[in-house]
Amino acid sequence: MLCVYAAAGGGEDPLVNLVVGERDMPAPPPGFVRIRVRAASLNHHDLWTLRGVGGGAITYPRTLGCDVAGIVDAYGPDTPEMLAPGTAVVCHSVITCGRCDSCLGPDETLCRTFAMLSDGPYEGTLAEACVVPAANCFPLPRHLDLRHAACLPTTFLTAYRMLFTRAACRPGDTVCIQGAGGGVATAAEALALAAGLRVIVVSRSEERRAQALARGAQHAVEPGRAAAAAIIGLTAGRGVDAVIETVGDATWATSLRAVRPGGTVVVAGATTGPNPPADLARVFWRQLTIRGSTMGTRAEFQSLLAFTESTGLVPLVDTVLPLSEAPEAFRRLAAGQVTGKLVLEVDGSA
Repeated sequence: MLCVYAAAGGGEDPLVNLVVGERDMPAPPPGFVRIRVRAASLNHHDLWTLRGVGGGAITYPRTLGCDVAGIVDAYGPDTPEMLAPGTAVVCHSVITCGRCDSCLGPDETLCRTFAMLSDGPYEGTLAEACVVPAANCFPLPRHLDLRHAACLPTTFLTAYRMLFTRAACRPGDTVCIQGAGGGVATAAEALALAAGLRVIVVSRSEERRAQALARGAQHAVEPGRAAAAAIIGLTAGRGVDAVIETVGDATWATSLRAVRPGGTVVVAGATTGPNPPADLARVFWRQLTIRGSTMGTRAEFQSLLAFTESTGLVPLVDTVLPLSEAPEAFRRLAAGQVTGKLVLEVDGSA
């Protein structure tokens, strides 16, 4: 079958490790199901795999991809058929042990064996077929096609957990989203607006700021020394209730200054660097909450699917390309030339 895979990891240019070629059709092991892939979206996680960085030891070649929407094809041995073969599904990307206290409690993302599809021993989804845990398959929201559903498992779930679990945002709250136009940022923007939040986005790109305003964001701010003051002014001197932070070094000072006393900064990435000054005096004096966030639980994914269906939310797709044109999609992702999601489809069938 045709696959998009990493032949190796690391090097000065990780994209040279990317290959589009043939690999064996996977057979689902016990507890897993084979999915005939129709659409799969790209994430920065895929670039990290090409760099040789991921959850657990990575062996090569390794099929890339965390997100998938497709058709249930075949179950592994001794695996109950939870959804009938032929059912269109979207798949939760997180795999855990299912037995530890974290898995049996409210938050399996704290499992010590936490991994995503394409991590550790698991192959990814950028192929004509992939295998995933049977319990990770969910019927598509009725209003979404396979292309749009394939955008949900990583960026939208990450943003959903950041907004509604870690920051506990409620209708009427004001949220600042750093890095407008990026995958998680765009997902957070769409989810926040659908939930009745007031949205302020921050981006160095005038075009991306204008696009966010056109999509419904109430305000768009240019980053820099004046950004925090501008955000404070837009909130009548109060500050925002929460900041969605995936940028890191370049925006951290603004995030701490823009959030209201007692507010929350949720961190799920650090694309410009992970070690900004902590500014601890501001954190304790203003009683700020700093919360890390990684992906989401199976229950949160199910809630996300229900939320998109009840609100009619449709993910923003930048471009759809055939699986065979994956190198072009990866070049655009690595260059930051994307607003929303890049989707690869199999045989134009999504």
